[in-house]
Amino acid sequence: MAIFKHSQLANCKFRRQNSIGNYIVDLFCYEKKLVIELDGQPHFEKKGIEYDKKRTHYLESIGLNVIRFENNEILYDTDRVLKDIAQIVKNEN
Repeated sequence: MAIFKHSQLANCKFRRQNSIGNYIVDLFCYEKKLVIELDGQPHFEKKGIEYDKKRTHYLESIGLNVIRFENNEILYDTDRVLKDIAQIVKNEN
């Protein structure tokens, strides 16, 4: 997604496709302990839902905050997604 090509988002440095444990997350801000997942169709199928639940549980168990956005939200409601991320980052302070 083009809006996530730059590593700076909401004044935080995000790493793309970052390894955490046995998982690879879409975006990770170490400073804020924030994971952003960008979900497409496979995430809405039974197998994907179960995998995401297990992965989210692990990430939260090590102190990370996980938020998810559907690909359609990013494509068609980009401004709101960016505002949501900025608000979450602000609240993490």
